[in-house]
Amino acid sequence: MSGIAPAQEEAKGHPGLIFVPGVEVATTLVHNVEVHILGYFLDPSNPTLVSTLEHLRRSRVERAQKILEKLKSLRLPLSWKRVLELSGGESLGRPHIAEAMVEQGYVTDLRQAFAQYIGRGRPAYVERDHLSPEEGVRLIRDSGGLPVLAHPLDIDAQPLEPILRRLKRQGLVGMEAYYGDYTPDKVCRLAALAAKLGLIPLGGSDYHGLEEGSDTLLGSIDIPREAVDRFLALAPRPLTAG
Repeated sequence: MSGIAPAQEEAKGHPGLIFVPGVEVATTLVHNVEVHILGYFLDPSNPTLVSTLEHLRRSRVERAQKILEKLKSLRLPLSWKRVLELSGGESLGRPHIAEAMVEQGYVTDLRQAFAQYIGRGRPAYVERDHLSPEEGVRLIRDSGGLPVLAHPLDIDAQPLEPILRRLKRQGLVGMEAYYGDYTPDKVCRLAALAAKLGLIPLGGSDYHGLEEGSDTLLGSIDIPREAVDRFLALAPRPLTAG
């Protein structure tokens, strides 16, 4: 969350722009199924939030080191110093390892790095510490934020509805429906499910700024104004530019 303060300061120079602080927390269901929870409007200085995310951040570093050890055993050694440089000193993740693999010529692009080596079930994959989805939702709620389920169709567990019902009981307010490369049919199904459960259908590009062609472009996903207004009406503090 170290980018929140400078981004908020930058937003002050753009009248009419609403700045929304946020975070994405990776959580885990049983059988190592990942569930990502978005937290909007949270207080980035909340002590519990800061300490919890710092613990998870440390676990990412330890995980990355273990992944490099596995890659080395596969005769694909990487420089730890270079991986840290690629992360920019911020939250270290597998995409930075994938970038280093591309640089070394081990793979042609990031997708291949994940598909062959560092994705779930691949030979250099390593699990990391996680919260449960319920713990992730409560953490965001306790930090003054609004929890939203990210990219629900990426959850490798069915059916989705019972998961949503459980998380709503913990305070979930919305779920992504208008997302990335979801087809119109998928969007309709997710929006209908959100309506059925009283959740707000939200979304976004999930743009990571990595390599061209691997991301849905920033600003390319439209969300119905009605859904945006419903969500902004729940904001725990007055909305201002910056």
